[in-house]
Amino acid sequence: MRATPRRPDRRSPFASLALLLAAVVGLLQGCSGTGTRVIDALTPKSGYTEARDIAYGEGEHRRLDVYRPASLAPGAKAPVVIFVYGGSWREGSKADYRFIADALTAKGIVTVIADYRVFPEVGYPGFVEDTAAAVAWTFREIDAYGGDPGRVFLTGHSAGAYNAAMVASDPSWLRPNGLSPSRLRGFVGLAGPYNFLPIVDAGVKEVFHWPDTPPETQPINHVTRDSIPSLLIAARHDTFVHPDKNTERMGAKLKSLGVDVTVDLHDHVDHITLVGAMARPLRFLAPVDGEFTDFVLSH
Repeated sequence: MRATPRRPDRRSPFASLALLLAAVVGLLQGCSGTGTRVIDALTPKSGYTEARDIAYGEGEHRRLDVYRPASLAPGAKAPVVIFVYGGSWREGSKADYRFIADALTAKGIVTVIADYRVFPEVGYPGFVEDTAAAVAWTFREIDAYGGDPGRVFLTGHSAGAYNAAMVASDPSWLRPNGLSPSRLRGFVGLAGPYNFLPIVDAGVKEVFHWPDTPPETQPINHVTRDSIPSLLIAARHDTFVHPDKNTERMGAKLKSLGVDVTVDLHDHVDHITLVGAMARPLRFLAPVDGEFTDFVLSH
């Protein structure tokens, strides 16, 4: 019996790309570290220059990378975004978030992505102290990388949005460096936990020393009428960091205080694919990239 010849694969390049993107989305939904590494592999390595592993403090986890737009003319100064990644205060690496720098430098924004210490090396407040130290380094040094220290924005995703929100709202973190949150032009939070007491997640309980977790650990308790402009973005159906208790309540409180705040909830992303939508291959998921960069450039 003669075997039937195998038909050639007639799948179009577009169909193949769709399958690849579907696989990337699946990886993001299942494991943020693996997914972001795959996205980084698909991210162009041109359009910016990198200065990597710059120390902003002692120890291997107090390092940051600076990305300078290739289009930035010599002597010109650009707005600056400091991005703090998530990972439940237990994991993460700046090396996996080059796609964030690609999105921002394409709009002429100098980008700083910082590592920070995580559990069990430190619990609260060690990672907030590290974020504050990275912000202080940026104000001192970013001029040498083409950044304008008068136009610095602090941003983050998930646990990183928590770190950033604490530094942006509570003056005590920057005060030892002679700085205050008012020096920042704005805050962008992606799926941030701003109001999560009582703590129910066992891993987060360890990080925040539950039940000895005072209200002062919550960013929502530090905002005032003097808080900086904010953009709060979340997935409407996020089951990990619930947007109603965190993003929406934070936005409502800022609005009640008269602070310039925008809250955007998206339907077709989840906790992880929300930040993934910043990457070129996944921008069809939600207009996060445009909202993020428009906020920075308009402030």
